[in-house]
Amino acid sequence: MRPLKLIMSAFGPFASTQETDFAALGTNPLFLINGPTGAGKTTLLDAICFALYGKTTGDEREGSQMRCDLALDSLLTEVTFSFALGEIQYRIRRVPEQPRIKKSGDGYTVQKPEAQLYRIDSDGSEHLLVASKVSEATAEIEQLTGLDADQFRQVMVLPQGKFRELLMADSKDREKIFSQLFQTQIYRKIEDKLKFQASAIKAEVRDHRNRRDGILHNIQLESDEALNAELAEFSPKLTQAVESKEKASLVFIDANKQFESAKLLTNDFDALDKLKLAGALLDEQKQAFEQSQFRLESAQKAQQLKPVVDVLVARESELSQAQDVVTQAKSAKHQSELALTICKTQFDGLSELEQKLQHVQNDELQLTSLAPQLQGLESLQQALSTARLELNQAKDKGTKAKSALDGLTLDKQAAEQQVPQLEALAAEQVNAQQALTAQGDLIERYQQWQQASAEAGKTEQSLIQAQEKGQRLRLSFSQTQTENRQCQLVWHRGQAASLAQQLKTGEPCSVCGSEQHPNPATSEQVLPTEDELQQAQRNEELANEALNQARAEYSGLKTKHQEQLRQVSDYQHKLGDWSSQSLESLQSHNQQLQQQVNQANAAAQQLIQLRQQVQTWQVKEQDLRAVLETERERYQGVQTRVASFQGKLEQALAAIPDEYRSLDTLNAAINRAQSKVRVFKKQIQDIRQSHTQAVEQDAAHGAALIAVESSLVQARDHSDKANVELDAQLVTSGFSDKQALVQALLSSDESQKIADDITQYQQDCVANQTRLAQLREKLAEQVKPDLTDIEADLSTKQTEQQQAEHSWQLIQSRVTQLTQTQKQLKDADSQAKKLEDEYAIIGTLSEVANGQTGNKISLQRFVLSVLLDDVLLEASHRLQTMSKGRYRLIRKEERAKGNKASGLELEVEDAYTSKVRPVATLSGGESFMAALSMALGLSEVVQAYAGGIKLDTLFIDEGFGSLDQDSLDLAIRTLMDLQSSGRMIGVISHVSEMKEQIGTRIDIIKTALGSETVIVLP
Repeated sequence: MRPLKLIMSAFGPFASTQETDFAALGTNPLFLINGPTGAGKTTLLDAICFALYGKTTGDEREGSQMRCDLALDSLLTEVTFSFALGEIQYRIRRVPEQPRIKKSGDGYTVQKPEAQLYRIDSDGSEHLLVASKVSEATAEIEQLTGLDADQFRQVMVLPQGKFRELLMADSKDREKIFSQLFQTQIYRKIEDKLKFQASAIKAEVRDHRNRRDGILHNIQLESDEALNAELAEFSPKLTQAVESKEKASLVFIDANKQFESAKLLTNDFDALDKLKLAGALLDEQKQAFEQSQFRLESAQKAQQLKPVVDVLVARESELSQAQDVVTQAKSAKHQSELALTICKTQFDGLSELEQKLQHVQNDELQLTSLAPQLQGLESLQQALSTARLELNQAKDKGTKAKSALDGLTLDKQAAEQQVPQLEALAAEQVNAQQALTAQGDLIERYQQWQQASAEAGKTEQSLIQAQEKGQRLRLSFSQTQTENRQCQLVWHRGQAASLAQQLKTGEPCSVCGSEQHPNPATSEQVLPTEDELQQAQRNEELANEALNQARAEYSGLKTKHQEQLRQVSDYQHKLGDWSSQSLESLQSHNQQLQQQVNQANAAAQQLIQLRQQVQTWQVKEQDLRAVLETERERYQGVQTRVASFQGKLEQALAAIPDEYRSLDTLNAAINRAQSKVRVFKKQIQDIRQSHTQAVEQDAAHGAALIAVESSLVQARDHSDKANVELDAQLVTSGFSDKQALVQALLSSDESQKIADDITQYQQDCVANQTRLAQLREKLAEQVKPDLTDIEADLSTKQTEQQQAEHSWQLIQSRVTQLTQTQKQLKDADSQAKKLEDEYAIIGTLSEVANGQTGNKISLQRFVLSVLLDDVLLEASHRLQTMSKGRYRLIRKEERAKGNKASGLELEVEDAYTSKVRPVATLSGGESFMAALSMALGLSEVVQAYAGGIKLDTLFIDEGFGSLDQDSLDLAIRTLMDLQSSGRMIGVISHVSEMKEQIGTRIDIIKTALGSETVIVLP
């Protein structure tokens, strides 16, 4: 992330709106944030962190506490921060909760917190990503930067007192930071997936064992031995039942055959009666079919003459069409003769139009010849205007130069009189600055004491809340544990009912094999699913983890509270008698001293500016005298040019008529003449073209009329010949006239239908006689049987067969049930063995990946330990340089005591003693160098890995005061090297050597009306 611009309004000590343009500092700058204590140096970093995440860098004040008390009520507290991620720019605006003046009426109302996030494209267009919701803006920033607020403070902003936190973080905290920076969540997912798979396999093994017990319980047996004994008992019973079933089946088959034979004979007698009835109906239809036969024969004769009729109809149609065409041709000939007469009249008047055209063309040539003369006239007028304008400009410049020269002389005299007074005021700066520094240190210690007391109070409240939270979590764990045990108990008791719920009528039982389910097992309670069982167990595990975490948090808060109480006591001891004073009285005294320093600083600055101004005025005086002389010479030369242009213009005007002295007027007259020429030419061309077309059309229509009249005569002859031919054919065919012939005609579908009906009737008569003769011959010596007695005997035999079948089915069902149960138990044992073998692999991998074996290091922590080694390698290069070869950071590889996470702890190797010791043993200055090296090394390694987060900005707040001169020089040199490699480095420090070596600065100027920011460039 690279900062571009920061705008603060009524934020912290800044009462007004302050804008800090980081882009003005240059590309990848190393700059110093400078200013007195309390001016607001750290507030710049607070504002950046608040804009991004809604929190300050120290996380000690909420956004609602950052409003400036000196700000106007009408000015809203807000921060707008523009930054770049790679080539893409973003802008975020955030407003904290605060009281504000009502828009209507008196009093105040509460301004709700809000945030807006924009993406800015390369063309400057903006896209709104978040409209107002602060949580969405924070989540989007975390997604874009890859860092949450805590990680941002630890990696990109190292605030006051926070250097050691990055260095002293334990394995758990450092794992969270590194996993986000290096995107190693995939390894955590592998751990979780292996753990889930192992748990699922383990649950399946348990389910298989429970299902085996349920299978035995479902057939009401206790063991495999009882199952084998019952199978041996039922084997002879099954053999006897099979014999009885087969014997009854044979008797029933014989009886059924006799019944079927009787049914067939009865059906034949019934069919004979139906055939006799159908024969009588066919005799009644004979006369109607004979009439249809006569009609079909007449239609066939008429069909032979149909081509002659068709020819006659076609010839009559051709005659009618020819008559219509002759009528149309005569009408067209009449119209073309009228059009030819009109066009000939227009053609005779062409000579008059051609004379008008010649006259207009002559006028156009005369007007066109005036254009070059008029263009020369306009050039002369423009040159004259330019010369007159230049003459006035030369006159004005000369006057202004004379006036500026007189005013400059008066300003020099006034400035020289102020120099002695400003020199006296500037001399008081040193004494006032020393007193102010002492008073500022006292206020800073007082504020630290107040802040430590407030933090101790907050921690005490957090301690109480943590205790209450632990009690709630302990109760929640007890409840989830009870629910899990009850769920397991219900599940074990309801396995038979669960299997019974899956039974369907007509489908075999998975346990006994029977397709009948007369009395399935039921459960009084709703059985939990496997997902519900796993969820209950997972709920118990989560509740236990939450309880353990709450206990750890309570222990950490208790230790933190004790440390804060000790710190409060130390601050109060350092203040001594001053602890009884109020902060207002100290600040009032400090403001008085600040005013003196400000006055002295202002006088010194004004003195420097005044001397620089006098030197500038002297240079300006020489320049103004030279300008004055130059403008006088220029004025005389321009006057001569104006007179020359005036004479030439008068000569050109005399040669052009008055009405055409404007180029626009002349062009308009030329355009009108050209338009008339085009109109006359178009009229002449249209008249000639129309006359030619009229002559051609009249000739064409005359020829067409002669042709169609000839066709009419030919069509009338053909129609007469067709009528003669039809009359001759009617005489020979037996039809009285044309109408009788047409009425006898039938369509092909009608003829075919009549023929098909006749054929079908004849076939039905033959088939009826043939089938009737066959049945009479077959039943000649037969008697129709009585089916009632035969059907009663068949019913008795069927009942006996069903009873034998039912007895066999009961025995066979039990044997099948026992046999299938044997197979299911064997399959269950085989599947359980396979799952146990699979768990031996997956379970082992899960334990290794989740750090449950050996040194208790998980897969993700192992990967991060390798990455940490790379970070420490880079960090140690810088630390060895800054510590003059004494210290080197290494990773502690020994396992931590108890269940505490390990594998990412840090130690320091001391080359002077050749010993390795904890990083907590480093002094303040040594800790600062180690933390700075760590941050810089982390920045290098993160960017070296593909897909890593680009950390191209680092802010450092204080810490350099704890270094000696040599270490300070080495630290500054390290920062300069980092800057040259493409980083933006911002440093907050009171050390004077830093100000001397870093020329680019953001100065924070503290005043009684609020602080202001000023960018100072070398």
